[in-house]
Amino acid sequence: MKGFTYAAIVASAISGALAAPVEERGSPVEKRAVTLTGNPFASRTLYANSYYASEVSAAAAAITDTALKAKASKVASVGSFLWLDNIANIAKLEPELKLIKDGEIGGFVIYDLPGRDCAAKASNGELAAGDIATYKSSYIDPIVAIIKKYPNVALALIIEPDSLPNLVTNDDLATCQASADGYKAGVAYALQQLNLPNVAMYVDAGHGGWLGWDANLKPGAQMLADVYKTAGSPKQVRGFSTNIAGWNAWDLTPGEFSTTSDAQYNKCQNEKIYVDTFSPLLVAAGMPGQAIIDTGRNGVTGLRLEWGDWCNVNGAGFGVRPTSSTGDSLADAFIWGKPGGESDGTSDSSATRYDSFCGKDDAFKPSPEAGAWNQAYFEMLLKNAVPSF
Repeated sequence: MKGFTYAAIVASAISGALAAPVEERGSPVEKRAVTLTGNPFASRTLYANSYYASEVSAAAAAITDTALKAKASKVASVGSFLWLDNIANIAKLEPELKLIKDGEIGGFVIYDLPGRDCAAKASNGELAAGDIATYKSSYIDPIVAIIKKYPNVALALIIEPDSLPNLVTNDDLATCQASADGYKAGVAYALQQLNLPNVAMYVDAGHGGWLGWDANLKPGAQMLADVYKTAGSPKQVRGFSTNIAGWNAWDLTPGEFSTTSDAQYNKCQNEKIYVDTFSPLLVAAGMPGQAIIDTGRNGVTGLRLEWGDWCNVNGAGFGVRPTSSTGDSLADAFIWGKPGGESDGTSDSSATRYDSFCGKDDAFKPSPEAGAWNQAYFEMLLKNAVPSF
C-alpha cells in the first residue's frame, strides 16, 4: 500500500528548528513530558506532517486550474499519518518529532513485518518471511530509541496494517502460513517495546468488509487479543484501527453491499457497526476496544464492484477531515491514515509487484507502484472530496 522526495524539507525543518527561538518552536526539551491516558485525540489536533505537506505542495504547484490549485493547497494542512514502511524511512521520524507542537499528536504507521502483505503483491515488504531478528534489531529498536528522545511529544501509532487480519482469513495461503509466526512475534514485540507513556497504539483490525463477517468477528478479536497478551498487555495499547487505506463509509445506511446475496452473513455494513460490534468482542477477549477510523479516501461510496476491491478505487474522494468528534464513544477519532495521492499499487501487469486487484475495472489506471505519487489520482480525490475543500 504505501510509502514517497524528502531531503530538502528535512534539511529545512532541521535548520529551522536549530535557528528558531525555543519559545517559538516549542522545543521538545522545554516542554513537559507527556503521559497519554484516555482518548489521546480528544484535546489534540492530528499533526500535518511535513513529508505529505511537501508532496501536496508540489502537486498543487502542478495544477493550472486556479480554483483547484487553491483547494489543493488546503490539503497540505490536513493532519495525516506518516508511513514508516521500511528501514530507510525511519530517517523521516526524528525530523517530524522536532516539529510537533503542544496541542498536536503525531501519527505514524508501523509497517515492515517480515513477509509483509502475505496475501497480496503490491506492498510486499523488504524483509523475508521469518526474519524476525532483523525486524526487531533494525526496525523496531531504532524507532523506539528515537521516540525515547522525545518524551514530551504525543504520538499515535497504527500497528502493522492488514497483518493479523490476514492470519484470520488467509491462513490457507502458503505465503501467510510462512509469515504467521513472524507476524505474531513481530506485532507483540512492537507493542511491548513501543509501550511508552507518550505513545498510544492501535492494532490494525482490517475493516467491516474483512473481519466483519459473522465467521470472522470472534476469531479476529481473539487473534488481536492473544498477541496483545503475548506482549504482556501493554497499557499504552488503546485499541484497534479500521479502514486503513480503505473505502468503507462510517455510517452509510443501508450499507454499500447490503443487497448482495451474501449480505446476510455480515451485519457490519458500515464501519460504525463494525466498531460497535468488534469492540465488545475484543474487550471480552481481554484487550482494550477503542478505535480510530481512516476517512481519508471514503468520501464517495458505491464505486467498488466487490467489497474486497482495495486498489486505487476509481471515482474516490477525500473524506471527513481528522477529528475526535465522532459521535460514538468507542471511536476515538476519524483520521487520515492513507496519504491521498499515494498509489496502492501499479496497474502495469508486466511489473513484478503487479497485483490483479490493481487491474480490475473499478481500479484507476494508469497507476504507479505502491507508494509512488499519482498526480491524476490526487486531483480526482480533491474534485470528489466530501466535504469539499
